[in-house]
Amino acid sequence: MVLKLFGATGRAGGTVLVATVLAEKKIPYEFVAVDMRNKEHKSEAHMEKQPFGQVPYIDDILYESRAICRYLIEKYPEKGTQGLLPPADDVYAKALFEQAASVEYANFHAHATWVIFIHGVINPAFGMPVNASALEAAKTSLDATLGVYENILAKQKYLVGDTITLGGVDGLTSKGPNVKRWWEEISNRPSYLQWLERLESLQSK
Repeated sequence: MVLKLFGATGRAGGTVLVATVLAEKKIPYEFVAVDMRNKEHKSEAHMEKQPFGQVPYIDDILYESRAICRYLIEKYPEKGTQGLLPPADDVYAKALFEQAASVEYANFHAHATWVIFIHGVINPAFGMPVNASALEAAKTSLDATLGVYENILAKQKYLVGDTITLGGVDGLTSKGPNVKRWWEEISNRPSYLQWLERLESLQSK
């Protein structure tokens, strides 16, 4: 049975992260678009699978994008791109990975998604209130994070060294020459381009 990914249609976010990992691991899947505009994610049927009323989730059943990605990488170790997670017996490599993952979630994702994306994109599109002061504060914090990323990426190819990992595929920005180079490389990987093609196909229907 082909795995089903339930999520939002967009160029960024948790759904994109899971779809990208599925493509990197060459795992066949069926995408089921959740109608966010009409609040399908808050329906009883959806919340039976994802009790927080969010996306994405897969029909194994599992939710939260980072948990799903780690699960898929470990469940299908022989498939597709290797090394998306560090070797289980390499304690230091695992620590470096967790370090980068924690920084990404606390210092990048928290500002870029939960504040900038929500108040800068989603709320205006749906006619909902925008917290201008929170938006500006998040932009300032994100700029500081990207400044640190710029310094890290001046010394190595990805955020966790010179090999792409799960900790190096969840970023969406192009500020600074090294961050710009990093993002251009990630956003031109076949796995991400496949997602964009899928979006175009969905939008043309």
